[in-house]
Amino acid sequence: MAIRKPTAPAEKSAVFADFLAGAGKDNSAAFKTGSKVEGTVSAVKGDDVFVDIGYKSEGIVSLGEFSDPAEVKPGLKFQVKLLDLEDDKTGMVRLSKKAADDEIRWEKVQAQYTEGCVVTGTIQSAVRGGLLVDIDGVEAFLPGSHVDVTPARDLTPYIGQTYDFKVMKISDERRNIIVSRRELIAGAMEEKKAELLASLQKGEVRKGKVKNITDFGAFIDLDGIDGLLHITDMSWGRIKHPSEMLKVGQELDVMVLDVDKEKERISLGLKQTTDNPWNTIADQFPVGARVKGKVVNLAAYGAFVEIAPGIEGLVHISEFSWTKHVARASDMLAVGDEVLVAVLSVDAKEQKIALGIRQTQDNPWDTAQERYPVGGRVSGKVRNFTAYGAFVELEEGIDGMIHVSDMSWTRKINHPSECLQKGQQVEAVILDVNPKEQRISLGLKQAQTDPWSEIASKYAVGSIVKGKVSKIASFGAFVELEDGVDGLVHISQISDQRIDKVKDALNVGDEVEARVVKVDREARRIGLSISAVNMTEEEVRALEESATETIGATSSAPKGGEPLGGLAAAFDDAFGNVEWQPGEAESK
Repeated sequence: MAIRKPTAPAEKSAVFADFLAGAGKDNSAAFKTGSKVEGTVSAVKGDDVFVDIGYKSEGIVSLGEFSDPAEVKPGLKFQVKLLDLEDDKTGMVRLSKKAADDEIRWEKVQAQYTEGCVVTGTIQSAVRGGLLVDIDGVEAFLPGSHVDVTPARDLTPYIGQTYDFKVMKISDERRNIIVSRRELIAGAMEEKKAELLASLQKGEVRKGKVKNITDFGAFIDLDGIDGLLHITDMSWGRIKHPSEMLKVGQELDVMVLDVDKEKERISLGLKQTTDNPWNTIADQFPVGARVKGKVVNLAAYGAFVEIAPGIEGLVHISEFSWTKHVARASDMLAVGDEVLVAVLSVDAKEQKIALGIRQTQDNPWDTAQERYPVGGRVSGKVRNFTAYGAFVELEEGIDGMIHVSDMSWTRKINHPSECLQKGQQVEAVILDVNPKEQRISLGLKQAQTDPWSEIASKYAVGSIVKGKVSKIASFGAFVELEDGVDGLVHISQISDQRIDKVKDALNVGDEVEARVVKVDREARRIGLSISAVNMTEEEVRALEESATETIGATSSAPKGGEPLGGLAAAFDDAFGNVEWQPGEAESK
């Protein structure tokens, strides 16, 4: 029970009159728990504010519920909420100014705001899942996902900031307001985007900021709408990745290349804001000019060299060297190498420039005929084989070729490996020089004495020679004599007896003794006979004499009792239809 001061006599009369006026009346029905009533400060004691609401007993409100405790004095009127008509401990009425204020503010919010409207509030603090916003004294909740259009990982910078918000939901039951800043920003951006999209024109230049970089290009923010700057429209030259030219946040001028208003797609160009260097390329790089460049890319067929910003030319592998055969560009160059090149051709329309590296160097083939005169002797190392000859390195990048027909005087060479080895040092004679075709023909046998020039005196008809069977053919056996010279023993001359197959009587490697029955220097043939080894002196003389005469054609090999001089003729007849050279036939 509150203690009041004694009242003056006049005051007592007024109070007593009021009491008599209300005597017999029960006004407790006018007061209900949870209702708002007007109260008047009757006294302030410490932190307790005594409030008279016209009920049979006073109530107490904490001084802390007032925003300015200094203004709380007797007679001050304000709304309070009736929490309980009689407190169990004090017997006084339980009141709350704060609860009444909250309810008044909520009623004001309900009267002023609806879902979807825009309100202004100040962010007070961070809570789990978002932020608390003060809107005219009412606490609203701002979800973390609705703080901005882009996810905000740190909410601290937003505390204390005042923004406009869109009311998403008002719950009267929970007295809860959910607001969104993101919806408001997104809506404004959409409006701005629509206006900007409608104003964009092809060919105009706009300022933008790099928003995002991908492998194929970059997205540029045109102050409210994004456009795509493709990698091919960034530079007149070659770039491998957009990050070579751009950084996120970078500001730049771009040209509008295309606008699709229906799909809201914008194509932008950066290189189009500068002059195309290909327009003046022919004047800048005339054919024949020598320029320095940088290798920017390698392909199997050549190297791309940048000779000016945005200008690249191709050096084909065939233009790398005058003398070397280049299989791959990477065998000679690497990306980043600086090279001196010559301009071979310019096609401004197709934006192509052909370059050459070898054209900046002296062509050794221009003086090849002077350095390698026909008939001269050279020495070199066997570098490589082909089916038809061997390549001999005369100097770095200059090879000469020895054809198989120019390898031996005495035998037919089927493959160069039969008489040469890779890496072997050889001496040869220059047979021909063709600078235009970049070919030098060499002769190996021409550097040696032709054994056939002395063959008649060394292997006289009728003489007996020894040798080793080198090859076997269906028509006879080749016998290797001295100096690499081969003689042929026809199958009819192997034995006095009939032989059906040469290999039945002879094998490769067999040592044999035979008589010379025919020498033909022009055809480079020596005819031998094993069966004639045992000829008598008379028969030998007859054979020698026949060698100096013109022999007529015969139809068959000589038989027993025929003149011995007919042996050479029989030899000619046996080989009349056989084109052979020593080493020519395959072994059977």
